[in-house]
Amino acid sequence: MSLISVVSATFSREDEIVRELAGSTGFPLVADDDFVKRAAVRSEMPEAAVARAFSARGSVFNSFTRERERAVANLKVAVAEAVAADEIVVSGFCAHLVPGAIHHTLRVCLVAGMKSRLESAQAAGIGDKAAAREIRRQDEDLGAWVDDHRTIKDPWCPSLYDIVLPTDKTTTHDAVRLIVESLGSEALQPTAESRLAVEDFLVEARVEQALATVGHHAEVVCREGNVTLTINKHVLMLGRLEEELQEIAGPVEGVRSVETRVGKEFHRTDIYRRIDFETPSRVLLVDDEREFAQTLSERLQMRDVGSAVAYDGESALKMVRDDEPDVMILDLKMPGIDGIEVLRRVKITNPHVEVIILTGHGSDEDCKTCMALGAFAYLQKPVDIDALSETLRKANEKAQSSVGAGDSLDDHSP
Repeated sequence: MSLISVVSATFSREDEIVRELAGSTGFPLVADDDFVKRAAVRSEMPEAAVARAFSARGSVFNSFTRERERAVANLKVAVAEAVAADEIVVSGFCAHLVPGAIHHTLRVCLVAGMKSRLESAQAAGIGDKAAAREIRRQDEDLGAWVDDHRTIKDPWCPSLYDIVLPTDKTTTHDAVRLIVESLGSEALQPTAESRLAVEDFLVEARVEQALATVGHHAEVVCREGNVTLTINKHVLMLGRLEEELQEIAGPVEGVRSVETRVGKEFHRTDIYRRIDFETPSRVLLVDDEREFAQTLSERLQMRDVGSAVAYDGESALKMVRDDEPDVMILDLKMPGIDGIEVLRRVKITNPHVEVIILTGHGSDEDCKTCMALGAFAYLQKPVDIDALSETLRKANEKAQSSVGAGDSLDDHSP
């Protein structure tokens, strides 16, 4: 039986149509939220971290954490397993993860004109400006996602879909009827070739997940169980990396053979490195002394510590909200929102973030105040880099154990 994938513009009556479609066909409905939950369980990542993969705005820490790549790899496995079960409705961003080779998939796009979308948002109690911002943000997110996975920048491009339905000009009943009638098309019936494409998709996703789990990232293609891994960044010891990738991919269920090759971007100037998940990789440095902050960030990065910099309290609070650091190294004396106020707010909104105070102007009273507010440590400038690195390591361990013990990031999702 055919599959149905549905991609929708927000505020286009998408929920109403998809629910009726699932009811009419009897197919289980699996939406992005369901895939996020499955991927979070599989990867042991917080659901909010997995869901951030859908955002066009990448995390400032992603080059150190590869969190997005890990999230997408686990989302692909969740989608592949659902598709292998057959007769489902896949709704949302994840619909674009279903490969084109699985041609017994009816690909549907639901979209309305901007005027209709704004009216729907306003009917839901969202003001004019807020509605326009939200529609623009979600369209940008979907556009970036489609560009990443289908290499087409326009998320509404007709070539991506079998049916594009203008929901402001079509009733729910008529939309569902048209989709159900289209399911009977001979072109959408499963064949041996499309069934094999499902199996290859599952193997491909599992290999990508196995690589991501241990900190590797390579392009994965599977054909009849034969896997090709493409390395697109320069590698100092290519042979050793190829052996390691083959050792990881080889035992994955469904893999018959593994071949590695270098891609067209192999000779780029950046160097491929495996991500070490034990090393602190989400450290936010907050200091208005720009030269000091940049120098410290570079010294930490030389130790493979992933760090980003904010130069004032307001920017720091925004980065805590948007990028969810694990550890913050925070100066006290800054213009605008000072360090003590930043610490106080962070511990209210993001208590799992461990804060190390690093200041050249603090007093004994400041130290007592900071520790009472929940600071992990209070250090004075100048600081020995090895002592700071050890304090940072311990703070990171505590932050990770807090999340693992149930201090979920979900409550603070953007």
